[in-house]
Order: sequence, then structure tokens, then C-alpha cells
Amino acid sequence: MLETEKLTKAFKGKTVVNGVSLHLEKGESVGLLGPNGAGKSVTISMISSLLKPTSGDVRLHGKSVIKNPGNIRKVLGVVPQDIALYEELTAYENLKFFGRIYGLSGRGLKEKIEEVLELVGLTDRKEDILSTFSGGMKRRVNIAAALLHDPELLIMDEPTVGIDPQSRSYILDMIRKLNREKGMTVLYTSHYMEEVERLCDRVYILDHGEVIASGTKDELKSILSGEETILIGLDRPYPEMAEKLKNHPAVRQLVETDDGWKLILPKGSRVLSYIFRLAEEHDVQITNVNVQVPTLEDVFLHLTGRRLRD
Repeated sequence: MLETEKLTKAFKGKTVVNGVSLHLEKGESVGLLGPNGAGKSVTISMISSLLKPTSGDVRLHGKSVIKNPGNIRKVLGVVPQDIALYEELTAYENLKFFGRIYGLSGRGLKEKIEEVLELVGLTDRKEDILSTFSGGMKRRVNIAAALLHDPELLIMDEPTVGIDPQSRSYILDMIRKLNREKGMTVLYTSHYMEEVERLCDRVYILDHGEVIASGTKDELKSILSGEETILIGLDRPYPEMAEKLKNHPAVRQLVETDDGWKLILPKGSRVLSYIFRLAEEHDVQITNVNVQVPTLEDVFLHLTGRRLRD
């Protein structure tokens, strides 16, 4: 349905997206992941025709979006990272405004507004001023605005940032329903790896403006098939010991968590016995040890050297 070919963008001589090629089949939900500054938002802006690439192309159903941006604008819904609504208007008035921009009017517009309000669970709040809404409710109106014209492709740029768990769960269930039941193609970026695990069929990982890995979730996890993840709980931080472990040749990654460390190690390594010896030497209190198979976040960490929120 959609593909990019060696998409590149430079600003003042600095390349921020470098030769990104990706594709979305009709009805797929595809994740686009990367640390801050990896080039995700710029890539999305070029796909949606808001930015013209320095080189490369975007094709929708085989036709260039760069040459004729009107082709994608008719079938694309975009949920931006920042809420793009008018605080002084009601939810209904906001949707009416955006519906008219899409060319809807009259009875058709009214019916569509009612439909998307029901979908996002805000029918009973449609006449309330947006400034009285919680962050999660505003996000839901933002999504409703992107759905008014029945888009074939929905781009969602971190749609759950800064909202309460209940609204977040509602939004994720809604996206899954749009994708699974209505066949809507979704390109999804997030700072929450568990959302990508839950929603996406395939994943592209960007770093420094380039695609460094892609595939299904299982294919990406197989990158660490020879590794294991060990979670070590501590009673308090021990930075000196953490530095020693980071320098151990068998430790692929060490991330300091809220209550200890996460280590990625080769299977069968004897690092665990070394850790206990080191803990005894440094009077470190280990509260628990948990061995896990690598997760998608572990793969991300292994490839980029950074957690998703870094």
C-alpha cells in the first residue's frame, strides 16, 4: 500500500534521515521505533507530505506522493504528538471544524461526528468545552478528528504520551479494533515498548536517521537468541559495582533500573557467580534475581545502546 525508497532529509547540511526504505501492506499495523532524535518525526512528516525530502520517494499504491501529495492527503489520517485542537471550542465544534476541512458537510458530517465520538467514548461530553477535558480525553478527541474522513492509512505519533492508564488502555483497544476489525493500516510510533508489542505486526527500528533493523517481533527477538536477560534487584544503587560489571567482557548491556540492574548476557556465561562474588566484596545487598528470555526492548537496547525513553 505504502512504501518509501531511500528517503533522505538534510537541514542546513546535516542529514537527519538517511536512506530510509520501509513498506506497509494494506491492513498491517507497523511500529516505527527509535530513541529521541532518531528521525521518526521527520520521516512521518515526509510520508504525510508535510516535508519534502532532500532525495528519495514515497509511493502510495505505486504512485509518487512527492510529485502529487494530494493522493495521500485524501486517504491519510494523522494523530500528531502534540494535541492539535481548539481549547475554547466544544468537542463537537472541534470535530465540525476539522470535518469541514476534509470536505464534509450537512447530514453526512453530523453523522460522522456522532460515529467517531461514540468510537472514542465521548458522546456524553460532546457539548463540553475542551479546556475542561483531561489530557486523555483530549487525546481521544484528537484521534476522532483524524478518523472523520474514513482514512485508509492512520499515522499515530506517540498518541498516549502523558495520559492516565485508563485512557491509555482505551486508546490502545480502539487502535487494535480499527486495525483488526476495520482493516485500517496503521503506522505507529511510541515511547512505550509494550504498546508496540501489543499492537504491531512488524517493526522498524531507526537510529541516527537510518533503519538498523526490521521484521516481525519474533524475527527481531531472534537477534538475541543466544542471549538471556537477568534482572537483579538491589536495596539501593551501587554505581561503583555497576561500572565494574559494564566493563566485564561477557556483559553485553547493563541498564540501571528503578530497583536494580538489567543485564543482557550470553547464554551459559558464568557472570552470575562473578556478580555474587563482587557483591560480597562490595557489601552489596542483592534482593532478587530473575532470568528471562530477551524482550523486544532488550533487542532495542542491544541495537541502539539506549532505552526507548533516552
